[in-house]
Amino acid sequence: MSKQKLILKEDLLTTGGDDPLLQQLLHAINHANEIDIAVSFIRDSGLRLLLPALQEAIERSNNNDSFLKIRVLTSDYLGITDPIALRSLMALVSPKIEVKIFEAKNHSFHMKSYIFVRSDSESTFYRGSAFIGSNNISKAALTNAHEWCLRFDYKDPETSFEAKQFRKIRSEYNNIFNHSSGVVLSDVWIDHYITRRLNAPTLSLISPFDNEPEETHSPNSVQLEALDALSHTRKIGNPKGLVVLGTGMGKTWLSAFDAMQCKAQRVLFVAHREEILTQALNTYTKLWPQKSSGYFNSIEKSVDKQMVFASVQTLGKETHLSSFARDHFDYIVVDEFHHASASTYLNVLNYFEPKFLLGLTATPDRTDQADILSLCNNNLVFERNLVHGIDTGILVPFHYFGVWDDTLDYQEIPWRNGKFDPRSLDAAFATQKRAQHIFKHWEKHQQRRTLAFCVSVSHADYMAEQFNAKFSEKGYKALAVHSQSHVRRNEALQQLSSGDIQVLFSVDLFNEGTDLPSIDTILMIRPTQSNIIFLQQLGRGLRLAPNKSHVVVLDFLGNHQSFLSRTDLFHLPEDNADNQVRENEGKYSNNMVSLAKGCYINFDPEIISFWKELKSRFKHTSDEEFQLLELRQGHRPTATEFFHEGYDHTKVRKQHGSWFQLVGLHIKEQEILDVISKYDAFLLNTIQMTSMTKCFKPILLEAFIELDGFNKPPTLAALAERSWHILKSYPALFTNELSDKNKQLSPTDVDWLNYWKGNPIKAFTTAGKKETSASFNVEKNLFKANIKVSESEVRVLHSLVKELLDYRLAKYIKSKYPSHT
Repeated sequence: MSKQKLILKEDLLTTGGDDPLLQQLLHAINHANEIDIAVSFIRDSGLRLLLPALQEAIERSNNNDSFLKIRVLTSDYLGITDPIALRSLMALVSPKIEVKIFEAKNHSFHMKSYIFVRSDSESTFYRGSAFIGSNNISKAALTNAHEWCLRFDYKDPETSFEAKQFRKIRSEYNNIFNHSSGVVLSDVWIDHYITRRLNAPTLSLISPFDNEPEETHSPNSVQLEALDALSHTRKIGNPKGLVVLGTGMGKTWLSAFDAMQCKAQRVLFVAHREEILTQALNTYTKLWPQKSSGYFNSIEKSVDKQMVFASVQTLGKETHLSSFARDHFDYIVVDEFHHASASTYLNVLNYFEPKFLLGLTATPDRTDQADILSLCNNNLVFERNLVHGIDTGILVPFHYFGVWDDTLDYQEIPWRNGKFDPRSLDAAFATQKRAQHIFKHWEKHQQRRTLAFCVSVSHADYMAEQFNAKFSEKGYKALAVHSQSHVRRNEALQQLSSGDIQVLFSVDLFNEGTDLPSIDTILMIRPTQSNIIFLQQLGRGLRLAPNKSHVVVLDFLGNHQSFLSRTDLFHLPEDNADNQVRENEGKYSNNMVSLAKGCYINFDPEIISFWKELKSRFKHTSDEEFQLLELRQGHRPTATEFFHEGYDHTKVRKQHGSWFQLVGLHIKEQEILDVISKYDAFLLNTIQMTSMTKCFKPILLEAFIELDGFNKPPTLAALAERSWHILKSYPALFTNELSDKNKQLSPTDVDWLNYWKGNPIKAFTTAGKKETSASFNVEKNLFKANIKVSESEVRVLHSLVKELLDYRLAKYIKSKYPSHT
């Protein structure tokens, strides 16, 4: 651990107003490994300002397995401490973090002290600072209120007056922390405190700065529409559904409102990044402080909380899933659902059986949704994009500038596996010529707070260094923020918010889960092939903030086909695009493109010329369509995504023989290639080309793989029962595909089994006119595949089968029930 100073400035006294305590506390938290806090009360507004730094400190300690000790002491004095803040603190409690409540009863408790130490171990330290004054933990007290706080620093040698006094401060803190009136914070204590607080309202004998009004939260207009749609989908029997809301439109809040709407008893919120989980826990505790909450991740394993916020990387492991009964949670939320086709997500989705599962995503279009939609039984409950968000005033408009990047030749940078070679790209970007080109356009269009997305750590460092060298005399300052940077993410965001710096150069720390509404300029100075990532980055600047009318987006585009994805993203006109641009000086307006109110798009003419040339060379073979879709999405297209894009599977069949023969041209995983080679005929004849007059065939095969049928052939009764449950999860299919008589049958009814034997079991066990043998057979009442699959091949074959089943079902629903797509 480097001996970085704990102090941000030399002045010993902090007075509030233009001299707030907050930044000094954040800096000290970021560079201390022993933190002792004692305050009379804690408000949620103040804790929210400190939480990111505290959580980053915990994350660093856990990642490095380094020493960390945090103690927080507050009180129930006058009932001012916020229960929401206590729930958030309770979620942090671990062997490294202790939280106690001083039960004031007939005593007063007026302490306000913050003590920070940098140490080699618990017994020896070499830096120390204590802030003692009038600041409780509230937004006002830490920012603009007139609060005095005096800092006292430890100084060597150990025999110095300062060293002795600092040890006395720590000793007195130990005494008060271990006082007999102190109790360890627990969910039970918070429950009782909430009840006491309701029966004995807070006294108004405190500073008006600290006596902040209780926050109230209610759905916005779009969330109200979504809540109605979710209520309706449950009423008609849907057990799961997907909601698409543009970035910044309140997906997490919507899920919390909906969990309350359906009176959920136990909630599971699943995401892939800790920042998302942290924000979700904070949101849910604000709305639902009566419920206990905790994390399930690599460090903490909360199994008894009413609301659990789980890292999918941890929860998705079989050993951890078994910690819960399958029906333990009655309401499950999967955030950033566009990741849900990954194996860890599928493990979670396949294990739990909630009353309702809600998938949330900001995925821009139906092609990107196609694969994940199948995981919600093709039930798209509600969708509103960024245009709706801007038109309804939930988001600010954007002014987008597509800037021609002629400082390098992108065609010369190696392109491998759908992306540029990282090392080559890094070297090409680290030039003064490109930096100056970027700065010229930034200076022309920039507003007050800029977030820049870079290609690598070294690129972010280089750009910050070049920026500071060019603009320091003008009073502009930039920071590079990444996992290795000296300035922590939370402190950098605070400096950007306060105006101490103007630009943050980042790699990917701020793609998801970061909320800084005051960002009003976005610099995209790295190639972004994925529409999802592009919109996540754009979304960092779309949130509302005081004195913010719009966000400026500077997107640097070069001479490579990967940049063509912008035409699809903005739905730009392809016919006569060049003429339209020249006549309008490169400006797309509302009469050419469907834009939200106040938005503006401008592409440099060189970009349009390059796109036009590129499109004239495009041959539109299935292979090229596949590559273009892969480029736009940033991942290998599935059969369903290819179908929803409007591409023709019949053409694939003619040009390549089968879907997976085409896929095989673009993947390198030998395990998958071997399974494709061995079972392609089975996949083609049994699923891709099989005739369908009803939806029953894909339903049966989905039941077969859920029952692990290639390994353990199921009985006909088990197959029919599981098929019934799967069919029931598609209300439109269950209602329309079954007769009134068959709809009344139970999944274990003999008549249902006999009906299922007639179709589709008979169809799969009887050879067709063009087939020499059937795909399956019935032997001793077991439904068996007529192919021998080794145990090592089953996992891959399952995924290939499921991909084709999703496609066939999506195609069937779209053709027969278009109103449900």
